[in-house]
Amino acid sequence: MVTDPPPAGGASTQPHPYARVAVIGGGAWGTALAAVARRAGREVRLWGRDAAVCAAIAGGGRNDKYLPGIALPAGIAATDDLGRALDGAQAVLLVTPSATVREMCARLRPHLPARVPIALCAKGIEVHTGLLLAQVVTEELPGHPVGALSGPSFAHEAAKGFPTAVTVAFPFTYEDRLKPRAATAVRLAYTLSSPVFRPYISDDLTGVEVGGAVKNVIAIACGMMTGAGFAENTRAALITRGINEMKTLAQALGGRRETVTGLSGAGDLTLTCSSQTSRNMSLGVQLGQGLARAECFDGRPVVVEGEVNAVSVIDLARRIGVRMPICEAVHAVLHDGAPLRETFARLWSSPLEAEPNMLDIYIDHPADLSAIPDFAGETR
Repeated sequence: MVTDPPPAGGASTQPHPYARVAVIGGGAWGTALAAVARRAGREVRLWGRDAAVCAAIAGGGRNDKYLPGIALPAGIAATDDLGRALDGAQAVLLVTPSATVREMCARLRPHLPARVPIALCAKGIEVHTGLLLAQVVTEELPGHPVGALSGPSFAHEAAKGFPTAVTVAFPFTYEDRLKPRAATAVRLAYTLSSPVFRPYISDDLTGVEVGGAVKNVIAIACGMMTGAGFAENTRAALITRGINEMKTLAQALGGRRETVTGLSGAGDLTLTCSSQTSRNMSLGVQLGQGLARAECFDGRPVVVEGEVNAVSVIDLARRIGVRMPICEAVHAVLHDGAPLRETFARLWSSPLEAEPNMLDIYIDHPADLSAIPDFAGETR
């Protein structure tokens, strides 16, 4: 990339930050990002559906519904009025569940300032259309730069101010490459940067989005095997081969394989597969322990992004001819009623392949599936 020329007369070369940031979504991650932006010194307006939650944030610096016990930085203006939240916004962080993105765009449209950049902070692929979420936003809100913020970031840790690193990705224009400090991704990364929050910059929006969507599905797979009694070897294999599935899908959609080895791919996947703080991992663990889906989370209607992503990722992969065997296994268990242990036994007994893929080796596995229908053995 061509860098900006040295400044004349000692002028600053720092990017120009977005002074007023609107955060759309008052859940755990939306509130955490509002705290991040406020710590970075920005004027922050946070929109949420729940008027009581907004009042507690604005009046007392707390969101005990989603982030109990965490004191938020002073000065977050929280409201359930979209027009007020977006008035004068210079950048928008869209932090609503992936399934609601198209609906939210329609609600945002009358209130958005012209050409204001929108960073998606949800992760997924739209069901039925197979569109990445950035494509959905571009369809619904033409004329706005659209990107994504993604990476290994549990909301409660970011809200507390624990050191966190993420990726901010927007497409780069020709002008952006000539003057990168003026690029949207660079300006937004600088806007959110603080001593405890470190954004990295990417121009590969497709790679970043694919990593964010697929990692939720792989995390469910890791949880399933953990709940079924397996341990670190199994989880490491699923993480590593899951990254390969991410790379393959990203490349097929025009992204770069190397992006998936970064924060938004391998980093986010490792975090999500390492702790039951992740709802994806937690759901998998409960299913692996034998609970019915309706019994998970004590019967509460908890939204698990990977459950939806399993449908959209596999629909897209099948449509474009990409093999994603781990994601297929999760889809089969979650949505086709397939038995968990038998499904993963078949995954482990699938044809032998090569690393790297360029060796192009594909050999039938010698295992007798009739002898291992459900990963039988001492696993607990």
